[in-house]
Amino acid sequence: MNYLSLLLSFLLVAALNISHGQTPEQTLTNMGIELAKPTPSSGNYVKAVRSGNLVFLAGHISTNPDGSAITGKLGKDLTMEQGYVAARTTAISLLSTLKAELGELAHVRRIVKVTGFVNSMPDFVDQPKVINGCSDLLVALFGEKGKHARSAVGMVALPLNSAVEIEMIVEVD
Repeated sequence: MNYLSLLLSFLLVAALNISHGQTPEQTLTNMGIELAKPTPSSGNYVKAVRSGNLVFLAGHISTNPDGSAITGKLGKDLTMEQGYVAARTTAISLLSTLKAELGELAHVRRIVKVTGFVNSMPDFVDQPKVINGCSDLLVALFGEKGKHARSAVGMVALPLNSAVEIEMIVEVD
């Protein structure tokens, strides 16, 4: 399934679920997405910090369902479409951490900011299209509350040669 078909299916399922009062978890299930238990941090940091009504999520890297990193440079090893999927899987990982922090994703008031880092060649210029894999999922899941400010930047390298790393700030109840 190409990334455009994936996006259209997300938006259709999300529109139906939002209009029927589904919880974010129910919407994810209807999208065929299962949130796994977050893995522990790999260093001297935590994956989520709550300060007042904001939750700051540490950078999460792109991973396959088995937990292995999705690796490679965009523009050399991976296509923009593969990067889009990597950013989508990273969004799922971020949502898993957020759910563990909040108990329920219904506590999300708004996705405030997404910062996406793309492991890319110097001539690769589609970082925003790659990070759309994350942004499209968040908007499909939360509707207007999922629309956010965003940065998408190219990087010479990322941890474990990951294709994508994304951090997020979320306003909560």
